[in-house]
Amino acid sequence: MSKTTTTGETPATSEDRDLGAAGSQLSTAPVETLSNGPALGVIGWARWFWRQLTSMRVALLLLLLVALGAIPGSLIPQSGNDATKVADFREAHQTLAPVYDRLGLFHVYSSVWFSAVYILLFVSLIGCIVPRTWQFTGQLRGRPPAAPRRLTRLPAHTTWRTGAEPEQVREAALVLLRKRRFRADLTGDAVAAEKGYLREVGNLAFHIALIVLLVAFAWGQLFKSEGNKLLVEGNGFSNTLISYDDFKSGNLFDIGDLNPFSFTLDKFTGTYETSGPNTGTPRTYEAALTYSVGAYGKDKKTTVQVNHPLEIDDSKIYLTAHGYAPVITVRDGKGNVVFHDAVPLLPLDSNVTSTGVIKVLDGYRNARGVTEQLGVSAFFLPSYTPGSETASTFPALRNPVLNLAPYHGDLGVNSGIPQSVYQLDKTHVKAFKDAKGAQLRENLRPGETMKLPDGAGSITYESTKQWANFQITQQPAGGWALTGALTAIFGLAASLFIQRRRVWVRAVKGADGVTVVEMAGLGRSESAKVPEELGELAGILYDQAPGAPDPENDSDSPDLQVVPAEKEAEQ
Repeated sequence: MSKTTTTGETPATSEDRDLGAAGSQLSTAPVETLSNGPALGVIGWARWFWRQLTSMRVALLLLLLVALGAIPGSLIPQSGNDATKVADFREAHQTLAPVYDRLGLFHVYSSVWFSAVYILLFVSLIGCIVPRTWQFTGQLRGRPPAAPRRLTRLPAHTTWRTGAEPEQVREAALVLLRKRRFRADLTGDAVAAEKGYLREVGNLAFHIALIVLLVAFAWGQLFKSEGNKLLVEGNGFSNTLISYDDFKSGNLFDIGDLNPFSFTLDKFTGTYETSGPNTGTPRTYEAALTYSVGAYGKDKKTTVQVNHPLEIDDSKIYLTAHGYAPVITVRDGKGNVVFHDAVPLLPLDSNVTSTGVIKVLDGYRNARGVTEQLGVSAFFLPSYTPGSETASTFPALRNPVLNLAPYHGDLGVNSGIPQSVYQLDKTHVKAFKDAKGAQLRENLRPGETMKLPDGAGSITYESTKQWANFQITQQPAGGWALTGALTAIFGLAASLFIQRRRVWVRAVKGADGVTVVEMAGLGRSESAKVPEELGELAGILYDQAPGAPDPENDSDSPDLQVVPAEKEAEQ
């Protein structure tokens, strides 16, 4: 008895010989003669274009173009994200900016060329997936392909003689292969089995997931909204357009799409490292909120941290920044309170050295009883250290000092020209002077008051509150995008690591009446797994259908041989 396993390259098949014969019949007519054939026509060209567009080669090329098109969108400031940076870029690059305008590089993702590539990729993927899905469905409904006539010509095969009947061998092979989760079927004198269908499932899942990602990305960009709101402790926000400090949205977004909710900033808490080389580094930022959903929703308490937003429906509320807001009281010459509020100041460094402006627009009267506008430049140090008057030495409120420089006159807010609430237009204002004729400027601690000259009033630094900035985003289809991304990862892994393979087992009576068993395996790609798996299956089947002695060999022990393909060809 002999048992032989052969691994090597596949010899030339009948298909190869047919291709060679067909190649010998190719026309050798000149190109001019061939080009005189009938024209394709509109339908013919349309079919040709569709075949090219739905080919995997073009799909990969379009995917590459989308990736390349996203590069300028991440390197060049975009008008939809930061119009201020775009304006600064235009001013700094007056020659290059018009070129970028013509190419749509300031709004890449809504440009005509990027949208065209995006849509073509979408159509290409659908054109690739639909026929492949239909073909794969047909394969699942059909039977594994019948065994080739000569199994010994396959790259991995084995054969032996056994005293068992052919029907017994085939039945044992059918049970074994099905137990190993092969789709097995008995056809004639052989068992055909196939395994690894999840490879194509993963491939299709990957491409379908790409379509889901494209749709989710487009849907999210068209219907998204994003805005910012700065809140001082104790103040609230309602999710309406007028409540935002700044707001931007997608082209198809409607104001009615805003989710109905509101929240109040109860308290902001920040902790910092107090020793070591990282002194002053933030440890935690937390914003305690009270929120409600809908017009009559019940109040709920929650805490928002950095990278841990509050989620309400498909809206997310992120904590993005914080600072200090000194509580200021301004009185006129008669002692009337004309201003009392917390004034947010903008941080200048990591230790929250801050600056800003206090603007009193109505109700203030000077020493002569004339109505004016009052503007006060403010410079705040949360932790003042003598000798370091220009910067705070720690971000927390250890020794707060507020430096004030008041001005009076016309602040220019009625000129029709937009101006920042954090900057003071000094064109039409005059500085208050001290007794020496110098500009009035004082450092105040909480509870202290600055007296304006000539009985013009006073400015009191009452206390210090904290403010937090929140970014409210609403981007639908985020869950679909996440699902598509995870599906794409698992689908790609399945298409890379699962191998489609086939196994055939033939059992027939030999010339001497002894059953001859032939077993072979074939994979869609070269892999050592096919011969290994075939050897394992053959060993199990051999135990159920043990070998019979060859006519020239009386030994019953199995003789396993591995013959290189070159020597097999010589034999």
